[in-house]
Amino acid sequence: MIEIQNLTKRYGSFTALDNLNLSIDKGTVFGFVGPNGAGKSTTFSILATLLSPSEGTAYINGYEVAKDAKQVRKSIGYVPDFFGVYDQFKVHEYLDFYGSSYGIPSAERKAIIPQLLELVNLTEKIDSYVDLLSRGMKQRLCLARALIHDPEVLILDEPASGLDPRARVEMRGILKELKKMDKTIIISSHILPELSELCDELGVIEHGQLIAYGNVSQIENQLQAQKVLLVTVKGDAEQAVTFFEEDPFVVGVNYDEENPQLLQLSYQGTEDDQVTLLKQAIEHGIPVVTLSQKQTNLEDIFMEITKGGE
Repeated sequence: MIEIQNLTKRYGSFTALDNLNLSIDKGTVFGFVGPNGAGKSTTFSILATLLSPSEGTAYINGYEVAKDAKQVRKSIGYVPDFFGVYDQFKVHEYLDFYGSSYGIPSAERKAIIPQLLELVNLTEKIDSYVDLLSRGMKQRLCLARALIHDPEVLILDEPASGLDPRARVEMRGILKELKKMDKTIIISSHILPELSELCDELGVIEHGQLIAYGNVSQIENQLQAQKVLLVTVKGDAEQAVTFFEEDPFVVGVNYDEENPQLLQLSYQGTEDDQVTLLKQAIEHGIPVVTLSQKQTNLEDIFMEITKGGE
């Protein structure tokens, strides 16, 4: 559905997007993750036919973005990070205007608009002026606008940006409904836990380069250079610290002064190596009570690898 091949965008000596390659299948919800200035909006602007690449190609629904812009625009619904609305319009007038711009007949627009407003939870605002809507409502209205021509692909650049927690929950619920409708969605956001819950696949981009790609588990494996093992020992921990420091897969041992029996091992071994480590600890008389792997979330890992990225 979306194919990106060696996509590059330069502004003079500055490279905003550097040789990006992606393949997104039909019906997939793809999350694009990265700090400000990483290249997310540049990618989206190219896919939306608003920006020409310096090198490389991109295809949406079989159409080349740079050469078949008219066909691409019929296939996509685009919500930019800074959306625009016409304040002098009422909600139904706003959607009717965009529907007519796509050549949708009047009778069909009248049938579609109530359905879209129900989808984005704005039915009661059909006769309200756009400028009286809250930011969250305007954001949902822009999503309805992007859906007016029933596109197969949705390109959503930071759709939850600036929304309060309740509005974010509402937006996430709408996106889940769109996923059920088999829409292909590419979405960027800084709200990483929400992306990991919603998306089938994720891509992490930094300085214009894709540094990790896959589902949540794959992303964690790609980005996390080492695991953290939590080991609880009984009694004096000094012997245990000395033993673990000698293991070739342990690159560091830390413990909390308030709870010296709980050790944190920075560990680079496999699960089989962990089994061996525990077995050897017991054989050496180390009083291990528990051994487990610390659970890290995608946001922790992302913040670690993109330090200074903004």
